[in-house]
Amino acid sequence: MTVRPIVTVGHPVLRERARDLTLDELASPEVQSFIDDLVDTMRHANGAGLAANQVGEPIRIAAIEVNDNPRYPYKPRIPLTIVVNPVIEPVDDELVEINEGCLSVPNLRGNVHRSVTVRVRYLDRHGVAHEEVKRGLTAGTFQHECDHLDGVLFLDRVTDPTTFTTWEQFERFHRAAFVERITAFVERVGS
Repeated sequence: MTVRPIVTVGHPVLRERARDLTLDELASPEVQSFIDDLVDTMRHANGAGLAANQVGEPIRIAAIEVNDNPRYPYKPRIPLTIVVNPVIEPVDDELVEINEGCLSVPNLRGNVHRSVTVRVRYLDRHGVAHEEVKRGLTAGTFQHECDHLDGVLFLDRVTDPTTFTTWEQFERFHRAAFVERITAFVERVGS
């Protein structure tokens, strides 16, 4: 297993729609080893998720996991989930404003509107099909990673550019109010 370099905004691979994998490709030792590298890279960077194109591979795989993450202590836990060829759709029209950052957009955060409840269909790393409903910040995390696989960055979803902030300024001026608001949201929706 290897920690791979994470590509940053401006790299063309981040703007490509990643291609679907066949079951044979997914089962290959190369792709299984790549998934292990993706997980190691995500954990090393303290990310809540990481899409394959963020490490330069335009294939539809993302790793998602939240466990006592120092970058996101307010996020509910998400067990390690590997999503392959995901399809995501909102369940209703309810939205929540989330302050997001991204490993491929270092030291910048901004507010985006995400669907509160989504349905996600995907294959796991063993090719087993899943269909799940995700809510709250967990739904936001899945949307963020699926956006990557479609060549979309959180920057594209920020509708109010005055919400852009560096990590330092977020911590200094905005974190307390955001954490208070998002904690109440998590308590209301349960995840």
